[in-house]
Amino acid sequence: MADTENTEQAETARSAAAYTAGGTRRDAVKLPTDLFDGTINFPVMHHAVKAYLANQRQGTASTKTRSVVTGGNQKPWKQKGTGRARQGSTRAPHWVGGGTSFGPVPRDYTMGTNKKVKVLARKSALNARASEDSLFVIDRFDYDVPKTAQLVGLLESLGVHGKKILILTDGVNKNVYLSCRNLPTAHVMPFADASTYHILWSDVVLVESGAIGESLAPVPEGEKAVRKAVAKKAAPEKKAKAPVAKKAATAKTPAKKAAKKTTAGKAAAKPATKKAAAKKPAAKKKGK
Repeated sequence: MADTENTEQAETARSAAAYTAGGTRRDAVKLPTDLFDGTINFPVMHHAVKAYLANQRQGTASTKTRSVVTGGNQKPWKQKGTGRARQGSTRAPHWVGGGTSFGPVPRDYTMGTNKKVKVLARKSALNARASEDSLFVIDRFDYDVPKTAQLVGLLESLGVHGKKILILTDGVNKNVYLSCRNLPTAHVMPFADASTYHILWSDVVLVESGAIGESLAPVPEGEKAVRKAVAKKAAPEKKAKAPVAKKAATAKTPAKKAAKKTTAGKAAAKPATKKAAAKKPAAKKKGK
C-alpha cells in the first residue's frame, strides 16, 4: 500500500509546452490522459531498465580451466626426495600459464519482461519527464533537407542545447535523423520505438504532436526564425556578388602586367644606350 501511494499519483490532465520546428512558442498542449495519467512506478522502471541493459550483453567472455589448457599431463618432478613441494601438474591454477579458477564462461544474460510491465514502465517514464516539465511538444518536423544548424537553433530556442535530448518523431523521419546524427548528446527515434531506458536516459524529451494523436495547425514563425531565414537568403546573394568583383580584379591585372612590361622595356633600353655611347670613343681612337 505504501509503495503504491508513493509511486502512483492521481489522474490529472497534464499539459506540455508546445513549439514550432523553428522554435516559436505556441499555446500549451493537453497530453492524452490514457498515456499521461500521472502514474510513476519506480520498481517497474528499474526492472525494465535492468532487463534492457542485460539484453545488450553478448555474454562471450570465456576463460580456460586446467582441463582445457594444453600441457601439464605429468608430474613436473617426483613426489619425494627433491626438497620441493609436491606438484601434480604445471597447469594447476597457482602455476604461471595454468588454468583459471572460477573464470567467466559464455552464458546468456537475457531477461524476459512481461508486456504489461513494459507498457507500465514506459508510461511511468513518460509521466516522470512530464512531471518535471522536461517534455516538449513540437507541432511538426517538416525539414526539407537535413540541416544540423536548423535543429541546433530549435534546441537553443528551447534552452536545452548541450543536455541529453531524446527526439521522438511520428514515424521514421530521415531528415530529422540525419540532422541530429552529428550531435553527440541528442538521439532521434520513432515514438513507437522508444523504450523506458531511452526516456530515462534523456534529460529532455521532444515529442512530435502527431505521435501523441494531436494535430496542431501551423503557426507563423517568430522574429528569430524569420531573421534566420532572411540571413540564409542573403548569404547566397553575397556569394553571387563575389565573382563580379573577381572578374573586375582579373580585368585590371592584364593592364597592370602590360604597364610593368613597358616600364621594364624602358629600363632595359637606357643601359643599352649608355653602352653604345661608351663604345663610340673607342672607335675614334682606332681612327687616329
